[in-house]
Order: sequence, then structure tokens, then C-alpha cells
Amino acid sequence: MRTAARSFTELEVWKNSHAWVLKVYRLTGTFPDHERFGLTSQWRRAAVSIPANIAEGFRKYTTADKARFLNVAEGSLEECRYYCILAQDLGYGDTGDLHEELDVINRQLAAYIRQIRQSKAGRHIDRA
Repeated sequence: MRTAARSFTELEVWKNSHAWVLKVYRLTGTFPDHERFGLTSQWRRAAVSIPANIAEGFRKYTTADKARFLNVAEGSLEECRYYCILAQDLGYGDTGDLHEELDVINRQLAAYIRQIRQSKAGRHIDRA
């Protein structure tokens, strides 16, 4: 039996998405200067939105409120999926590993959302 998470930092999905953001920052730091306000900025913003919305949703009390923030995280994840493709196609780096890691985070996020919806009040029931 899993114990209830006391903080968003105990959630595996948050840990993995935070680590993923750090990788995005390292990769985008190598992009051409002309991308500073383009792809670099957009990708970083979307990447940060994933763990940030997981964190914000963690303290919401209703299932609907939690689900709303986690759904925003899902949307940002899909946006990042596109940026992986775009960066690869522009020749800015190999994003294959980042893309694969997004698949893992996506599955973890979906599982966390399912657990919240199945719990009585969306309590912090898991370390997803």
C-alpha cells in the first residue's frame, strides 16, 4: 500500500517532470541566439508549466480543481511534444530521449489523474 504524499515534491510524476525541465533548459541553452525569444522561450515556458501545474493542483481540495490543473499540465506536455519534433527537424539537437521521457511522464500523469478521480475527494493518495 502506498502512503499519501505530503508534498508535491514526493510525487514521482512531479520529480520526473522537473528533471525533464532541467534537460530542456540545458538543450535550449545551446540553441542559436535568434531563437532566444522564439522556440527557446516558448519551449521553456511550456516545459515549466508541467511540474508547476502538478504542484499547484496538489493543494486544491476538490477533484474538479485538481483535474483542471492536471489537464493544463497535460496540454503543456503535448505542446512540448511538438517542440521536441520542431527542434529535431530544425537540427538543433537530438530530442529522441526527451520525447521518450515525455511518454513516461504522460503515462504517470494519466495514472495520477485516474487515481484522483477514483478517490473520494481527490486527496493526495499516491506518489504517482
